[in-house]
Amino acid sequence: MNYGAHYQAEAVLAAPTDAVFAFLDDPMRLVGHMSRRSLMMGGGRMSIELDAAGGRSPGSLMRLRGRFLGLALTAEERVIERQVPKRKTWQTVGTPRLILLTAYRMGFDLRPRNTCTRARISIDYSLPESGAMAWLARWLGPAYARWCVDRMIGDAAARFGTRADVELPHIA
Repeated sequence: MNYGAHYQAEAVLAAPTDAVFAFLDDPMRLVGHMSRRSLMMGGGRMSIELDAAGGRSPGSLMRLRGRFLGLALTAEERVIERQVPKRKTWQTVGTPRLILLTAYRMGFDLRPRNTCTRARISIDYSLPESGAMAWLARWLGPAYARWCVDRMIGDAAARFGTRADVELPHIA
């Protein structure tokens, strides 16, 4: 799929790569910011259902359900890559029923450095091109994508702390 937009955030976390991977590998932690009512969720929230693999193996399926501005939302995500303790990628499958994004691929990449980990979380996404809410999505979609990624990296930073003084090579 050709996604039209991209956003990523990085942090140097004060923890070894295996600990950071274990934290980010848990879908319940990654959707924590969407499970609470907030302005960015239009007053709604999302819940997640996991398959028997718990979102922790290639092919694993995760289902999101919730509300945004009173409208029902659903999306199914499938894990498409998982390389312990380096990276994980998942993407929407089928036709998600979302307002601000039409489809997306998300993931994280981790690189060790001494006792720290450089973490990058990213999203590639598409915005609706037509429909009653397309104007809202063009305005709020990029802000929502940034909010999600920033919250995920922020939750990891809150868990492990950060190290601004560690210089790490660029993640390709």
